[in-house]
Amino acid sequence: MSYIDYYKILGVKKNATEKDIKKAYRKLARQYHPDLNPNDKEAEKKFKEVNEANEVLSHPENRKKYDEHGKDWKHAEEFEKAKQQQQQYQGSRQQQHSGSFNESDFSDFFESMFGGASRQKSSSTMFRGQDFNAELQLDIKDVYASHKRTLTINNKNIRITIPAGIENGQVIKITGHGGKGVNKGPNGDLYIKFNIINNTNFKRDKNNLYTTVDLDLYKALLGGDVTVDIFNGKVKLKVKPETQNGTQVKLKGKGFPVYKKEGQFGDLYITYNIKTPTKLTDKEKELFTELSKLR
Repeated sequence: MSYIDYYKILGVKKNATEKDIKKAYRKLARQYHPDLNPNDKEAEKKFKEVNEANEVLSHPENRKKYDEHGKDWKHAEEFEKAKQQQQQYQGSRQQQHSGSFNESDFSDFFESMFGGASRQKSSSTMFRGQDFNAELQLDIKDVYASHKRTLTINNKNIRITIPAGIENGQVIKITGHGGKGVNKGPNGDLYIKFNIINNTNFKRDKNNLYTTVDLDLYKALLGGDVTVDIFNGKVKLKVKPETQNGTQVKLKGKGFPVYKKEGQFGDLYITYNIKTPTKLTDKEKELFTELSKLR
C-alpha cells in the first residue's frame, strides 16, 4: 500500500489553513462530481480521492496524525489501535445512516491508517451545486415583447419568461437550475447570456432607436406628408418646408421597450437623407437653370 499525498491531491501546501483546504475541496468536488461527469470513471476516481483527502486534512486530529506518521504510517498502527477500534465502530454506525459512501470509496492507505473514523463528515458535508452558463441567440424582434420559451439544459427542459427590452450581451440568472447540490446542498444557478441579432434598419442604443429616411428634394423644399416605418408599424409625418439634409426628428415613445417596465418605451430618432434627383430631362434642367438665376 503506497503512501498517498493528500496535500498534493487538493493542490494545497502543507501549511495550508483550514479555509484553504475547504476552498480547494469544494472546488475539486464540484469539478469531479458524478452528476456533472456521468459515466466518467476517471472523474469518479478523482472525486473519491478528493473526498478521502478532505476526510484527513479537514479534521485537526487526523491531519496531525497524518503529518506525524504519514509515510511511516505502519509504525503508528499499534499506537492508534485501540482508538481506531472505537472510531471504526462509531464510523460504521454513522455510515449505516448516511448512504453516501461505501467501503470501496476509500483507499487501502486510508483504511489502514484511519479506519472508518470520519466517514460521516464526507457524507454530511453540504455544498452548493455548480453554476451553469448558457448562451441564447435571439432576433431583435423576439425581444420587443415579453414571451415564454422552453430551453433544454443538460437534457432538462426549462420554461422561462424572456422580458421585453433585454439587451445584447445581458445576462440573467435562473435560480436553482444549475448543478445539483451535494448531500442536500442547494442547487447552483443557471446564467443565460443573450446574443441579440439585429437585421433591421433600426440602430438600437439601450431603449432608443435610430433610423434614416430618404426624402426627395421636392418634398424637402416644399414640405408635405411622408409615411415612414417604425419598429412595429408605420406612421405619417408632416415634413416642414425647406427641411435640410441631416435634419433629425424625435418620435417620443416609439423606441424600444424599457426592460421590466411594462408600458414604457424609449424614443425613435429619424434622420432625413435628402435624395438629389438624377437623369434629369431637358425640361427639368431648363427649370432648374431658371431657379438658379432667381437665387
